[in-house]
Amino acid sequence: MLIIAIGKATKTIDNYLGQDKEYTGVFTLGATTPSYDLETEIDQTFDFKSIQEEDIYQIAKEMIGEQLQLPPMFSAKKVDGKKAYNHARKGETIELKRNLINIKEFEITKIKLPEVHFRILSSKGTYIRSIAFDFGKKLNNGAHLSVLRRTKIGDYKVENATSIEEFTSTLKDD
Repeated sequence: MLIIAIGKATKTIDNYLGQDKEYTGVFTLGATTPSYDLETEIDQTFDFKSIQEEDIYQIAKEMIGEQLQLPPMFSAKKVDGKKAYNHARKGETIELKRNLINIKEFEITKIKLPEVHFRILSSKGTYIRSIAFDFGKKLNNGAHLSVLRRTKIGDYKVENATSIEEFTSTLKDD
């Protein structure tokens, strides 16, 4: 889900940026990637067969609340005026600063190993890819984000959203 502002409404876009966001998706256990998602190739694999479902639920519960989160190297965070992913794609190692985030809700919706389906409600600035990576570490394993969908921004829900086709057709009518 994406909120798009056009015309005079662009002045109000900051009102939406700071709102909580809800996501659904899938973490894949047993493997990590440098980008923490499928943008880059798997760089490490782990045996996930000994992971217990109760451990998965417990880790999700423990991750709720305020915490300092390290953004992924492959992110748009600026370091020395350049986006971190520009450094990462060149193989350069840079130091990113941790950001205070708040995971308000973390629900495991389905487990079919190596896949763990989830729903997360979090504060602005939260990297769900980093949550996937940290989730794997807390299980003494590895994980990466394999599916992600933003389902809510503040009070705006995806089920009430306009499709891209509907949106573009309204632009053609003007």
